[in-house]
Amino acid sequence: MRLLLVEDHPPLAEAIGDALARAGFTVDHAGSAREARAMASTADYGLVLLDLGLPDGDGLRLLPALRDGGRVPVIVLTARDALEDRLAGLDGGADDYILKPVEMRELAARCRAVLRRPGERAATTLQVGPIAFDTVNRSVVADGRAVVLGRRETAILEQLMRAAGRVVARGALEEAIYGFDDEVGPNALEAGMSRLRRALAAAGCPPPIVTVRGLGWMLVKEVAP
Repeated sequence: MRLLLVEDHPPLAEAIGDALARAGFTVDHAGSAREARAMASTADYGLVLLDLGLPDGDGLRLLPALRDGGRVPVIVLTARDALEDRLAGLDGGADDYILKPVEMRELAARCRAVLRRPGERAATTLQVGPIAFDTVNRSVVADGRAVVLGRRETAILEQLMRAAGRVVARGALEEAIYGFDDEVGPNALEAGMSRLRRALAAAGCPPPIVTVRGLGWMLVKEVAP
């Protein structure tokens, strides 16, 4: 899941980004309203974390644009603790309102909770055939055996499982798992896919990932015995 963090305090943004990356999110950081608008117009985010006190404007004025017509959930993360501010944020369209300072594990849990709401894209546990993926602990089990994956391979598997039975295009997969600051080689996705297949095979699970030439990849829903 790719997430946009709008936060003008660099050390805090770095701490939040590191914590959410460990929780399985791909995090892009915008330090101003202008940067946030530009990034939101060029990438498809599953969630936005929004500070209100930005150097070039109030985050509340930015909120409607980031919601993209109501599709993208937005969590306000701010030090403004007055009741009127909380009401303004929630009435303005925020899906949650979190006060700073926040414990990082709680922040990750609140993100997952918002994404589990009806109509959103995330779930706590994904199951496709013999493969089970715990999105909270970022752990994978295939045919009852633990599968050890790197962060990128875990992100690839998650996207394929969410779209099981459908082809995921290269561009959509790259956008979901890589941020703006990631250095991505021309064959990075193929290399990650190869490592994922080997890991599943080593766990005794025939890799159910099909390459659809010229289009992308698909995780088949049923794996033949």
